[in-house]
Amino acid sequence: MRKRRPNNRLVKTHRNYTVEEIARLFSIHKNTVRAWVKVGLPTSDQMRPMLILGRDLRAYLQARRTKNKQPCLPGEIYCVRCRAPKRPDGDMADYTPITETFGKLEGICPDCGGMLFQRASMAKLAEIQRKLDITFTEAPRHVNDSNEPSANSDLG
Repeated sequence: MRKRRPNNRLVKTHRNYTVEEIARLFSIHKNTVRAWVKVGLPTSDQMRPMLILGRDLRAYLQARRTKNKQPCLPGEIYCVRCRAPKRPDGDMADYTPITETFGKLEGICPDCGGMLFQRASMAKLAEIQRKLDITFTEAPRHVNDSNEPSANSDLG
């Protein structure tokens, strides 16, 4: 299975790569690498075969990754549908603890109506509470925590 983003740590900085070698390195098509060159991946010169310096390739991939990052401010949760950080509708969110130290924030996107999810630590929860009205819900119980035996047991 091909990964979605190329791992820039596979690139050796002191090596020159051809388009075909980069395609093999990341298990991608050669035309993908050629498209990278068209949108800004520097080449060593305009001669054939096209050579790309390893340090330039690594820098290009790191820049592509950091360009798309959108950190959430306190009170914002990332909406996957809108692909942007959003404040939940009505500035309300539900907090469900998962462990003693962190839990899950859930809200509704004001633009698309989709669900917003974010993990939040107990340490940062006080800062988030200043921005959002948080309702605390009870964590779901595990089967081991139940006093009643399971009805799906084959044990006699």
